[in-house]
Amino acid sequence: MGAREPARGAAGRLLTAMPVRAEHDRAVLAALLARDPVLHAYQLGDLDDFFWPYTSWFRRGDQVALLYHGVELPTLLAFAAPGDAGELAALLVELAPVLPARLWAHLSPGLSAALTERFDVTAAAEHHRMALTDPARLTAVAPAGQVLDGADLPALLDLYAVAYPGNWFDPRMLDTGQYVGVRDGDELVAVAGVHVWSPTWRVAALGNVTTHPRMRGRGLAGAAVAALCVRLRDTVDHVTLNVRADNLAAVRLYERLGFTRVADFVECGLEFRR
Repeated sequence: MGAREPARGAAGRLLTAMPVRAEHDRAVLAALLARDPVLHAYQLGDLDDFFWPYTSWFRRGDQVALLYHGVELPTLLAFAAPGDAGELAALLVELAPVLPARLWAHLSPGLSAALTERFDVTAAAEHHRMALTDPARLTAVAPAGQVLDGADLPALLDLYAVAYPGNWFDPRMLDTGQYVGVRDGDELVAVAGVHVWSPTWRVAALGNVTTHPRMRGRGLAGAAVAALCVRLRDTVDHVTLNVRADNLAAVRLYERLGFTRVADFVECGLEFRR
């Protein structure tokens, strides 16, 4: 068997030998991730005590990958700034032997190729990272909804079961006070929440946004998102979200509210090839 071709970075340059290391210093990670707080919003949020115990971090030079294991299927996050994909791919090649046999991944375009020697890629779907870049446009939608708390958990779970089955929702997030719900009488029929809310790192990531099927088309989700974004801007500088590229209705909604597409990535499953 011939020797493996050396890894190459941007413009085809050879990458210098550099070991991958586990990184446990939050200050080091924060300094690296804060260079692009929108691209790395989820990872910055995971530096908080709320998520930190469920994280494993890996670094190769200035490149960082996160394995989040606070969910049933561990999730790998690796996002490359323009020109850095080769360096981050080299990290993933070295990291692959110690990854779980099954996991989920959020990867910048092309990075899954760094893992295909050991893993099959499944259920790949293109996504956009969007950021609130024109908050003045939030006024185009009349905000609506009330802040939810732990007492609203049963109603929220009922809504997700009908409107958003299979979504990832951590009930602890209700404790953040950053979930806004709209009711029809006593029934919760729309909600906007967060996956990440970090006043420490000044970032938030919207998530778990949905509307009851019978109430769709009335602008309720947009009203809840607008109310939540106004609330979030008191504590963070960057409001971000992930959305499937083929969910054109959601993309248009977020654009109308002042969000801009700032990066693309792929969500996929990874299964060890036996």
